[in-house]
Amino acid sequence: MPFRATVLTLYPEMFPGHLGVSLAGKALERGDWSMEAVQIRDFAGDKHRTVDDTPAGGGAGMVLKPDVLARAIDHVAADDGRPRLLMSPRGRPLTQERVRALAAGPGAVVVCGRFEGVDQRVIDTRGLEEVSIGDYILSGGEPAALVLLDAVVRILPGVMGNQLSGVHESFEGGLLEHPHYTRPQIFEGHEIPAVLTSGNHAAVAQWREATARRLTAERRPDLLERARHPKRDPAQPVKK
Repeated sequence: MPFRATVLTLYPEMFPGHLGVSLAGKALERGDWSMEAVQIRDFAGDKHRTVDDTPAGGGAGMVLKPDVLARAIDHVAADDGRPRLLMSPRGRPLTQERVRALAAGPGAVVVCGRFEGVDQRVIDTRGLEEVSIGDYILSGGEPAALVLLDAVVRILPGVMGNQLSGVHESFEGGLLEHPHYTRPQIFEGHEIPAVLTSGNHAAVAQWREATARRLTAERRPDLLERARHPKRDPAQPVKK
């Protein structure tokens, strides 16, 4: 079955966003994957469609109500087996390994938080996996959800014109990607490295490997350390 994404949000008009154009958009039209954006307010129980309340114990901001969000989750994902993800700055960092695992599955339910946060009880009772796309704060979970889904959708079968494009990229081999060059041969006095136009495929592969390792050592030495001491991806849930 095609990958099925269901997004719970207070702003469904933000979806599919950029995923409705280019390769992802064409794949969406073909039915290679599907997306449904669901309005959380539709599950509020009062005439004002209230979805938030003040935080217990005091403090700034508002908190997304557990009863409203629980009804929304139960409506779209009652025992359908898809992972339930909550975009959250306190979540485990999204990794390419986790992206591949999601792409290999049936889809995902993605909850977009707003306000100060989400009531912890709905996180616990509905088994939400908190996911972060970086150490910074956004105005809501919607942009983060689009980032996550972009990373997943682009590696689904048939989405990219050349599947090798998804293999030789940063993080896929545990390294940052090598530099790229194209014509003209000389640009403002700078030439394309001679090895890349030599026709020697083995030499090209060696150059790309060496430059990828150099860039990784300079910019992300943690990736090299992780490759030397592989561990289970902490973003991958442990089956019980």
